[in-house]
Amino acid sequence: VAEVKSVNTSTEVLGTRMDYPIMVAPTAGHGQLHPEGELATHRGATAASKTPMIVSINMSFRIDKIAAAAEGPLWFQLYARDTAEANRELVEKAQAAGCRAVVLTVDVQYYSHRERVLHDRNLSGPTAATAGSRARARGARSPGPPPNPYGVGGQTPYLEWGILEQLRAFTKVPLLLKGILTAEDARLAVERGVDGIIISNHGGRYLEYAPSTLEVLPEIVDAVEGRIPVLIDGGFRRGTDILKALALGAKAVGLGRVPRWGLAAYGAPGVQRVLEILQAELVLAMAQAGRSTLNVINRTAVRTDFP
Repeated sequence: VAEVKSVNTSTEVLGTRMDYPIMVAPTAGHGQLHPEGELATHRGATAASKTPMIVSINMSFRIDKIAAAAEGPLWFQLYARDTAEANRELVEKAQAAGCRAVVLTVDVQYYSHRERVLHDRNLSGPTAATAGSRARARGARSPGPPPNPYGVGGQTPYLEWGILEQLRAFTKVPLLLKGILTAEDARLAVERGVDGIIISNHGGRYLEYAPSTLEVLPEIVDAVEGRIPVLIDGGFRRGTDILKALALGAKAVGLGRVPRWGLAAYGAPGVQRVLEILQAELVLAMAQAGRSTLNVINRTAVRTDFP
């Protein structure tokens, strides 16, 4: 039985200090959930022990306005454009706003086939034309509407490993890859000098039968061999979920839907509250498991039966 009179959850990821190994994962269009959109999300995350927020490129407000809304750390998520000039403009704006890392999403070569949106098109939110005008208003290049009613078309079909060399030329902060699901790709990422990876299956919305992120976490951690930090998102709802990921080797966990629920219900206070719930649940789970610090959480804390 371990002594757990105090539980220390603090950590640091690529120069970003964190009171808890929890981040707000990048999700699009917070303005559809609350009038203050990402401004409120950032305020709520900052109020919850300065939880870092990864801002989606598909944001509802300009990155400089989001950065000015609160003091917590921001990272920037990028869908690569098809020219170096367009990528440079996006990255430099994010860096000028104070973003401490750039997260390149690599699992969206084509638009996903979303049957519910197709069937409920009239109730599914803004049209492609509206979304495009919003993108232009915030200074981002809109990829344009899908080429057919089913939305089957290229999103970033030009993406390949050479993009890293291009981004390195003007990215002055750590560069991560998001969307890694195999040990092979994790090794290639390390070999090509990325600073970190985020295991993600894009909320399970892009490729049917893709594995859950938690089940591939151990093999990816083993492949990386501690050379770069491994983060993870996808389906985390409880503090016990976060503890499982930490035990299997994740450095931090991203929350996507959970902060959105808080934002839609109560704005910034809602985001703050749901994050504080997860933080408290993590402390409780660590204490019950006899783990007083993050560095003593390891695979002995869980039992897995992954295929």
